[in-house]
Amino acid sequence: MPRFKPVARKYQLHREGGLTGLLFACVGASIGSGWLFGPLYTAELAGPLSIGSWLIGALAILLLALVFAELAPLIPRAGAVVHLAHVGNGPIVGHLWSWILFLSYAAIAPIEVMAVLTYANNYLPGFLQPHTGLLNVWGFGTALLLLAIFVALNFLAVRLVLKINNTATVWKLTVPLLTVILLISISWHPGNFAVRAVNQGTDLHGMFAAVASGGVIFSLLGFRHAIDLAGESRNPRRDVPIAVIGSVLIASAIYIGLQVAFLGAVNPQDLMHGGWQNLRFHGINGPFAALATAIGIGWLAMLLYVDAFVSPAGTALIYTTTAARVALATAETGAAPQWVSSINRFGAPWVSLILLYVVGAVFFFPFPSWQKMVGYIASMTVLSYVIGPIALLQLRRALPEGDRPFRLWWAPVLAPLTFVVASWIVFWSGLHTLNFIFSTLFGLLAIYAITGIWRNGRWPEMGWRQYLCWVIPYFCGLWLISWIGPKSLGGIGTLTFFPSMGVVAVLSVSIFYVALHQAVSDQQINAYMLQFAYEIGHAP
Repeated sequence: MPRFKPVARKYQLHREGGLTGLLFACVGASIGSGWLFGPLYTAELAGPLSIGSWLIGALAILLLALVFAELAPLIPRAGAVVHLAHVGNGPIVGHLWSWILFLSYAAIAPIEVMAVLTYANNYLPGFLQPHTGLLNVWGFGTALLLLAIFVALNFLAVRLVLKINNTATVWKLTVPLLTVILLISISWHPGNFAVRAVNQGTDLHGMFAAVASGGVIFSLLGFRHAIDLAGESRNPRRDVPIAVIGSVLIASAIYIGLQVAFLGAVNPQDLMHGGWQNLRFHGINGPFAALATAIGIGWLAMLLYVDAFVSPAGTALIYTTTAARVALATAETGAAPQWVSSINRFGAPWVSLILLYVVGAVFFFPFPSWQKMVGYIASMTVLSYVIGPIALLQLRRALPEGDRPFRLWWAPVLAPLTFVVASWIVFWSGLHTLNFIFSTLFGLLAIYAITGIWRNGRWPEMGWRQYLCWVIPYFCGLWLISWIGPKSLGGIGTLTFFPSMGVVAVLSVSIFYVALHQAVSDQQINAYMLQFAYEIGHAP
């Protein structure tokens, strides 16, 4: 296995981030467009059971966060997840996960731009096509301009970016909490929480599907910023675990409160014709502002329209920051050209930022609406993080006495459980999303094999054994189960919803232990990790 080779640069990233900056980066990233739209789409899919969607999503993300609370301090570098994929699984699996991670990050800023324009279309009509909610020509042009602004701000030093984000996060926490209090106090209809017998099956399936496609997972993934900014933290061993776990708990509590408030505030008359699945009311493209207007709180509606720019803009800003660091890691590991890792004198990865703008702009075309993007982003991101539970036990085995600031309890049980839950989330996104994800990844892999491996003569060293033994069976197995799975997720209906989940669980547990068995040698893992220890001054 080729060893990791640090990239020589004239300028380096600056370690200027503290605990508050990391925690606010995670929370600020979570409270973005998800709070503006997530409760609406989740309610449409699951009705009153949408509260369960947020509880399931919070548990799933907390499991992932606990895994990475142990892993992240071991590799306190920009784009740590990229390196974790390489550590125990060889370069080709590491490269594939690098691309998965990069694509999941590159799509975030575009979706936040979509949220800004969708809300703005309520008081500045002209960005969206009538009746479809998709961008029109003027909307595309404005979206490209906003994306350019977020990228341009990231040319500043990371210290300034985090300060901007800290200020925005205080606002982003205040407005949702105020909204919850006012809606529950002024417009509360307890009858809305009744689950109608005729919709029980649909709502129950929707409760799980909404985790992936209703905005739940998308809204709770902010914890990863502490991992990706670890290379710029002054004390990553202490700060990263606190920021990772703390942000998940804070964001989950806020979103559950928002869902309860939304369900209780909807006018029961709007549910008389088709229930939650056909919910429609005036101004639904800006749901919370529309509810505030309907119950006579005009000033709150105005505040929400302002927040509809601040919240997504803050999230887009911080995601652009971390996405550029992920691009750096792809260059360090050889999954991207070395020129991608260029850093300017302010410590900003300027080439990565330009690349992010180009890739982000492309996402406006296949996914020209907020909801169409959510399922893709949630599934791609969770897919990028399923490598964590595998890496956790690989490193436990190779470095049993290693110094771990945070150590996950019951790791032999929780690691495979986390892998199963993450696989369920990917499955719940539906066959259409998996078609797009897997075709994109296999296309990238084919291009890489043709242009890179044969040219460099490194085919035997790339770790194809790991790729063929568990990655291919895992991807193909998930796709096959989705194809024969429930019609509600795009399948042909041979397997119904819960039996399909059982088959996914069996596949995931099997793949998990095959991946552990097929890991590179403990000596190779130790050599890889020793290089990081020397770089950060913790080598023995």
